[in-house]
Amino acid sequence: MPKTGHGPTTPAGDAPRRVFFYNAGFVRQRRLRRILALAGHPLRLGWPRPGDGVAVWGRSPHAWRGEAVAARTGAALLRVEDAFLRSIHPGRAGTPPLGLLIDGRGVHFDAESPSDLEDLLAHHPLDDTGLMNRARGAIARLQEAHLSKYNAHDPGLRCPDPGYVLVIDQTRGDASVTHGGACAATFRDMLARARDENPGARILIKTHPETRAGHRPGHFGTTDAGGPVQLLDAPVSPWALLDGAIAVYTVSSQLGFEAIFAGHRPQVFGRPFYAGWGLTVDRHPAPLPRRGRNLSRAQLFAAAMILYPAWYDPCRDRLCTLEDAIAALEAEVRAWREDRHGWVGHGMRLWKRRPLQAVFGRHRAMRFERADTTRRHMVWASAGAPAAPESAVRAEDGFLRSRGLGAELVPPVSLVLDDRGIYYDPTRPSRLDALIDARARLRQDQRARAEALIARITRLGVSKYNLGSVPPALPGGHRILVPGQVEDDASIRLGAGEIATNRALLEQVRAANPAALILYKPHPDVEAGLRPGHVPDGVLKGLADVVIRGADPATLLPEVDEVWTMTSLLGFEALLRGLPVTTTGAPFYAGWGLTRDLGRTPARRAARPGLAGLVHAALIDYPRYFDPVTHRPCPVEVAVDRLATGQIPHPGPLNRALAKVQGAFASQAHLWRR
Repeated sequence: MPKTGHGPTTPAGDAPRRVFFYNAGFVRQRRLRRILALAGHPLRLGWPRPGDGVAVWGRSPHAWRGEAVAARTGAALLRVEDAFLRSIHPGRAGTPPLGLLIDGRGVHFDAESPSDLEDLLAHHPLDDTGLMNRARGAIARLQEAHLSKYNAHDPGLRCPDPGYVLVIDQTRGDASVTHGGACAATFRDMLARARDENPGARILIKTHPETRAGHRPGHFGTTDAGGPVQLLDAPVSPWALLDGAIAVYTVSSQLGFEAIFAGHRPQVFGRPFYAGWGLTVDRHPAPLPRRGRNLSRAQLFAAAMILYPAWYDPCRDRLCTLEDAIAALEAEVRAWREDRHGWVGHGMRLWKRRPLQAVFGRHRAMRFERADTTRRHMVWASAGAPAAPESAVRAEDGFLRSRGLGAELVPPVSLVLDDRGIYYDPTRPSRLDALIDARARLRQDQRARAEALIARITRLGVSKYNLGSVPPALPGGHRILVPGQVEDDASIRLGAGEIATNRALLEQVRAANPAALILYKPHPDVEAGLRPGHVPDGVLKGLADVVIRGADPATLLPEVDEVWTMTSLLGFEALLRGLPVTTTGAPFYAGWGLTRDLGRTPARRAARPGLAGLVHAALIDYPRYFDPVTHRPCPVEVAVDRLATGQIPHPGPLNRALAKVQGAFASQAHLWRR
């Protein structure tokens, strides 16, 4: 894997081969040790020799032990800190970090001595076009997903009315304050200046997340509020908060760093790493002459967020790029935001309940078939549930589902939640419709991600069910693949239109293409005798040239010239592979200018998102993915890897029976969870 971070330097110019530690925190934090090991710094106990390294945690009160050993032995000193994009909750809540800053010169928040980050900012060219584009794309992605260092905030929570001056509090005794040349008096002075310099303006003091969580006190309390000053400890989105500010005042907070990318030039009263580069108004009485370079926002971000940290992929247990780390955090944060208040499920079959509990019950256990006004309600869309409230969110399988059929009780790796309708019902708007419409305008980074996903899916041969069969030898000619469907499926009942049976579809295809080689692939559930939609062999003889049984339909796509379908997902999979697709119904991918539509599609589908926009909406934005290996939320790229490699448990008959039993007790998760 290419190097993704700047990494530490040592006097010899190479990373030390052995790294020793003397802080108990390194023992307690497994993730921390793993990231260091992957970065080439496996920790060990003992006594170092010259050329070895000693790791300490930043400027913590216990760092003196390692500092003393390094000074005595000549070992290189590595200072370790959390990266600037960390987790949902603060580290003091026990949540592991998403990345580390491993610095061989100093520590980024200590202005008294240079650090590896400062060296990057001062001397790296930071002129590579690709790097700058990555920085701009990542900034936009963080803003769109409302991601920050800590993420226990709600983007839906209303911020105060715009037009305020934002004053950012920090925790008392924080190392970035004391080593940034500031103290409690600095915060009092900052507030006084904010009031004097903005007469008549509302002053909003933002409480630190650790203070709000009760871990450490801040510098401001209710006695500082009053008049035009308001203390804000509500968990609003930092990006939304910055959007409403007319000025930003900070000592050394990371929120001041983020303010730069929100378009502000913050007033900075300490000496944080982001001060001194022409992007801030520096109010500290002792500026740093070694920071004399003027940087752009993209250059600052690239150094601090792309080149400097060691980012970690928690699902694939490896170092990764910033973009992969963002994807992992997006999945974790989305699950927390949607699930933290709890769900009540309706219309969920017994065998589904345990998988649903695993996906949606991580932050608060799901309940099933209950009346509860304190929770959101979820209904299985195709089943319905009379007892579910009208406001219930509809749940369904995602488009990259499993290795095996849902009818065989194979649990899904992706699920969708829709608060407007459901994707297969064209009679009403759905959340997916809105997402596709919005993705008619893609940023460069979004387009690149969608196109990379398309290439990955097609290269690995991934589809919805991934049955893994080998396609049969086929006769020559212009081959048209016709996928059969389950005829009582909700997508047929709601979206097929006039042609609503497999036989009628075949008749339409044959009439329109009398000389073509028509390949008919019965639906896997129909082939297995689990669902209706069988076409008798006698009828098939005059309509299809080849009937393909027992094959994964996705493996046939490279062998055909086009696809005709009512509403089958195979039409979407054909689009991914560049095939012409004709629809007779109104599947979610029809009506956007990518298919030849013989049926009636909704007039609201007027946008032209292109294939990349459709894929971004349908495979990145809409579903939630669950990693069956690590049992955590994951991005689509991890799900594709699992489906391609087969790293997914496949239940046998005994396990399927057990799944039903476990589902019956899904609300009592302690009975079956370990």
